[in-house]
This record gives sequence, structure tokens and C-alpha cells, in this order.
Amino acid sequence: MPRSDYPAMAAPETSDPLVPHPLAMPHTPSPVQQSLAFALVVSSTVVGIAGIDLVLPAVPSLPEALGGSIEEAQLVLAGYSFGTAAGLLVFGELGSRFNRRLLLGLSLLLFALTSFAASWAGGMTELIVIRVVQGAFGAAAAVFAPGLIRALYGDDRAVGAMGRLGSIESLTPALAPLVGVYLLDLGGWRLSFDIIGALALLLALIMAVFGSRLPKSPRQEKGSGGYLALLRDLVFLRYALSQAFSLGSLLIFVFGMPAVLTGSLQLGLSGFVTLQIVGVSAFIVGASSSASAVRRFGAESVILGGTLALTAAFVAMLLYAFAGGSALAVIIALFVVVNFGFGLRGPAGFHRAVVASGADDARGSALVVLGILGTAAGGTALAAPFIALGLAPLVGVAALVALMASASLLLLPALREDLS
Repeated sequence: MPRSDYPAMAAPETSDPLVPHPLAMPHTPSPVQQSLAFALVVSSTVVGIAGIDLVLPAVPSLPEALGGSIEEAQLVLAGYSFGTAAGLLVFGELGSRFNRRLLLGLSLLLFALTSFAASWAGGMTELIVIRVVQGAFGAAAAVFAPGLIRALYGDDRAVGAMGRLGSIESLTPALAPLVGVYLLDLGGWRLSFDIIGALALLLALIMAVFGSRLPKSPRQEKGSGGYLALLRDLVFLRYALSQAFSLGSLLIFVFGMPAVLTGSLQLGLSGFVTLQIVGVSAFIVGASSSASAVRRFGAESVILGGTLALTAAFVAMLLYAFAGGSALAVIIALFVVVNFGFGLRGPAGFHRAVVASGADDARGSALVVLGILGTAAGGTALAAPFIALGLAPLVGVAALVALMASASLLLLPALREDLS
């Protein structure tokens, strides 16, 4: 039976790959247990994200401290991203075969050890190599979090929980660099790695004691085709591609705006700070509204509506740029629509991708996150040669990717809604 014929939220049967296996949650957890488990999952993902953002302010000082060039110092960031991409695929595979609670705890411990190793690096090359390994271990939480949250809350409450997860994660890139600046002044570049290592080690110890609060891994269905089967599944691709292209378009814009604002627009980095604060706030409002919007209008309408809204905002911004517009107030106003649109559709879109992947949710989550990273990296590289020309090339790439997100929803088949 094709996956598009399955109901999205069906009665629990072991043969239906779209619902968690009964072993996933042997009993209904209390609200306190759910909150503790959710906090553990969120903290694990935030530590992985902080591996980039907390270290970011220290990068310019690395050549003086370790030798080498500023170009080599940038590989400290790129190496972590490369390791994360590899780790997503590895943990996606391992999560479909072994106990995810054990894998998450072990990954946190290894992430802590590589963080401490990074703080003791004696040269730039050594640090870059360690960062690749560190990024791989830091990817586990991103792979396991969506499936764990779905099993923890059930389909009826998972969208709201993913909205809260996304809201908290969105604050990390905004706040972690500020903390990183303070740590750099306090104890030099090594202190950021020590703090990350200490936090990861603490979480690993908490996992060892309270890891049983997390749901067990669902049993892997026999005959699973792994990553290739998911990549051939048009229903899964509908949600995976639309999620990757939607968030990817936003990240492409964010990654390029500092250069545009300080270059052709001559508005300075203070404008970017304002843009980020307003954008993150709009995203949080959208993500907080996602669950109630799904209950009222349905998941498919919310996902499509949010995607079309962010696409329309980028297209409007592109037309504004072609007309010679450069007012920061107009850019921020349209960016609010982009962030609210993604915040509205993001939790529901990721949840549907997890549902569409069936019992293979670890591999499915890995592919979605990898798609986001790949889209952001590819779009940023595509816009980079033209970034000095102004706002239009950057927004043009972001708008193109956003149109691809809308096309994914309009052209690919959807999960059938529960009609019961």
C-alpha cells in the first residue's frame, strides 16, 4: 500500500508504520515526567547548536593563538558543519538499529570529551580535525529529537512540543555569540570549548540517571529500504523538501545579510542585530501559534499557508530590491512575514515528515536536517559571488529556494488526513 493511503493519525497497530510501535511508550508519563524528558531533549539539541554559535566570536583570535591564517580559522566552523552532516547520516542509521536513549547518552559523553580535547589543541590543523569529530557526535540529538518528542507526546500534542523546541533553538544563534564574547574576554578562546564540554558531560550524567524518562525506540519494521527507500517515497519528499527549502531560504538570507548591510546598503551591523531580534521574535510567535492553527485549520493548510506566506514575502522583497529600494524598515517588515510564516509551518511540517517516514523516523529526521544544512550551504555559496552587488542577488536566491518549497507542496502527494 503506498504511504499516501495511510491515515496520518491512526489507531495504534503494530503493522502501521505511521504510528509509534506500542513499545515506544509502555505507559503514559505524568506531566512532570514529560517536562523532564522534554527538557533533556531540548538541552541536548541546544548544546549541539552552541558548538557553532558559542565558538563563533573566538574564531578571529585563533590565528594569533594557534598560528595559521584567518582562512584556516574559518575551517574551524566549516569542519564542525562537515562533521555534523556526516553524523546525521551515521546516527540516522544507528538510530534505526539500536537503543536511541543509549546512543544519545553516549554521543553526549563523546561530544564532551572532544570538546575538552579541542580546548587543549596545540595547532590549527589539530583543532580542525577535532572539530570534525565533535560535529559528528553533536548531530545525534538533532536526529533523535523529533521521533522522541512524537513518541513522548503523541501526534495530537507533538506539533505544539516541536514549536516549543524550535522557539528555544531559535534563541541559541541569537544569544550564544553574546555569551561567547563574554567568555572570550573572561578566559580566552579555550574557555568556550571547556564550557560546552562541561555542559555536555552534565547532560550525559543526567541521561545515565534519568534517561529512562525518554521513550524507548520503536521496533524497526522488517523490509525497510533505509535512506534509498525514503528518497524514493514521494510523500516523505513532500514534507522533507518543503521543510528544507523553507528554512534553507531563511538561512540563506540571514547568512548573507551582514555583508549586504555593511557593504552596498551601508547600514552597519546594528541593522542586522535589529533584523535578527525582530525576526526571531516573529518566528517564536508563529511557532507558538502552530499547534492551535493545526487544530483549527488542519496540518496541510497550515503548512501550505505558512510556506506561501514566506515565499510571497521573499518575492515582494525581490521586487522591492529590483526597484532600487533599500529602506531597512521595509526589509524588516517583509522579514517578519518570512519568520512568522516559517514559524507557523515549521513544527507541523517537521512533524509530518516524521509521520511520513514511519518507523524509520531516525533516518527521516537525519535527511530533513541534512537537507536544511545542504540547502543553506548551497544557496549561500550560490549567492556569495554576487553579494557585493546589493540586496537583489541574495534575495533572488532566497526567493528561488522558497518557490521550490511551495512547488514541493503543490506537486508532491500528501498524507491522507484522518477521516475517522
